[in-house]
Amino acid sequence: MLIYGFQSFLSWVQLALGVYAAVMLIDAAVRREDAYRAASKQTKGMWLIFLALATALLFILPIMSFLPIIGVIAVIVYTVDVRPALREVSGGGSGPRRGGSSSDGPYGPFNGGR
Repeated sequence: MLIYGFQSFLSWVQLALGVYAAVMLIDAAVRREDAYRAASKQTKGMWLIFLALATALLFILPIMSFLPIIGVIAVIVYTVDVRPALREVSGGGSGPRRGGSSSDGPYGPFNGGR
């Protein structure tokens, strides 16, 4: 009974990782080619191949085998290294506030009336 529950949990984890890899593949596909060069990362085509293979492996093979784990590592590298560099180069911040501090208001810094 416990083994079936663990297998069910692993299948949900594998599905979530596969969906996340597909989202990162779409993210890599919509980025501009020159942003990859400007960020000094591999080419766009290379990352599309890596992420497409990772997505396919996560949906085809069981998570406990060797190749999907390599795919997960590729997705993690794209997420924590390449994607932030591409966002920095292309100017895609998180919303309209870029480079301000937490005390900045809509018309400049808020200093509490001092």
